[in-house]
Amino acid sequence: MKKILLLLFAGLLLIISCKQKEEQHNHADSDLYYTCSMHPQVVSDKPGKCPICHMDLVPVKREKSDDPGVLTLNDEQIRLGNIHADTIKNGTIGDNVILTGVLNFNQNQKEAISARVMGRIEKLYYKNIGDYVTKGSPVFEIYSEELNNAQQEYLLALERKNVLGTGTAIDLNELIQSAKNKLLLWGMTQGQVQNLANSKKISPFTTFYSPYSGHVISVDVLEGGYAMDGETVLNVAGLSTLWAEAQAYTSQMSLINPNSVATVRIPDLGNLEISGKVDFVNPEIDPSTRINLIRVSIPNKNNQLTPGMPVYISFQSPKRQTLTLPIDAVLRSGTGASVWVQVEKGKFKNKMVETGMELDHSIEITSGLKEGDVVVTTGAYHIQSEYTLKNGTNPMTGHDMSKM
Repeated sequence: MKKILLLLFAGLLLIISCKQKEEQHNHADSDLYYTCSMHPQVVSDKPGKCPICHMDLVPVKREKSDDPGVLTLNDEQIRLGNIHADTIKNGTIGDNVILTGVLNFNQNQKEAISARVMGRIEKLYYKNIGDYVTKGSPVFEIYSEELNNAQQEYLLALERKNVLGTGTAIDLNELIQSAKNKLLLWGMTQGQVQNLANSKKISPFTTFYSPYSGHVISVDVLEGGYAMDGETVLNVAGLSTLWAEAQAYTSQMSLINPNSVATVRIPDLGNLEISGKVDFVNPEIDPSTRINLIRVSIPNKNNQLTPGMPVYISFQSPKRQTLTLPIDAVLRSGTGASVWVQVEKGKFKNKMVETGMELDHSIEITSGLKEGDVVVTTGAYHIQSEYTLKNGTNPMTGHDMSKM
């Protein structure tokens, strides 16, 4: 009986010893996992082959880190992902920005020639856009019963003065002046009123003359049509100055100093260059296109420039010392921008940054990094994908941009 008990006890000890060895072995294996170097999304707890490319799975040691945001990659993953990091340093950024635009009328020199009184337009002297109108030249003839009646009132006042003289209770001079002022208010010139007084004949049609010089940019009535009092007949604009208008993306706005002098180049005139100043920057940006309007006012000497000509507008931005990175190093989304920083060999952490000027292949970092940080310059998208596959979340989730 005693012998049987001894055998049972020995067997129990053997079972306990094997179980402890198995637990130790499993614990040791728990520090490793197996993945495909070509397809990092394949993860296994034991050796085998990749179900996608059938390559042998490689062991990867699990790294324990107090920071869950740190991603660890082995040398093979770094090599295959073409991941390279570099130390960020102060650099120089700033260059010449060139925008494509077109010449347009200076709307500050735009003037409207209107009908002062209601009537029918019998004749238009200018019917084509682009015609040049000189100040004092006839613009249109109008038939207006109101204007003809006002002229008749003026002649009657003059005739009454001639008949009655000045020895009356009514101040005829005041009556004449009032009738004359009405004619002047309705668009007749001093010369026309004087000719009316001399001839004492009323023409059914009255000619109106241009008070401005400029090119016709619109004809708003038809010959033979009616015009209401105050209705615009022609719009004219001077060409002593023109607007060079261009559109700029929001990323280019930091390169443009509204107080600086712009250079406008006109390719149709042998690349003639004219200096001008920024006259207007649209404060509102179209959210669908992220495009802004910039307007530069330039002089038009000898009227050699015409609206519609294509132009190139260049702005020289001052160079300055700042932190810069290759554009591909910065990952952008709807929540902001971020980079991957190498905290030590094989370990990377995502950091939010704020960006500024963009130029060619460089981008300015205004906050979030400091000189001496080691930043991933190529392969950032690979690290981003690896982190998302392993953790199931975007590394930018939870970042607070308000603290930057």
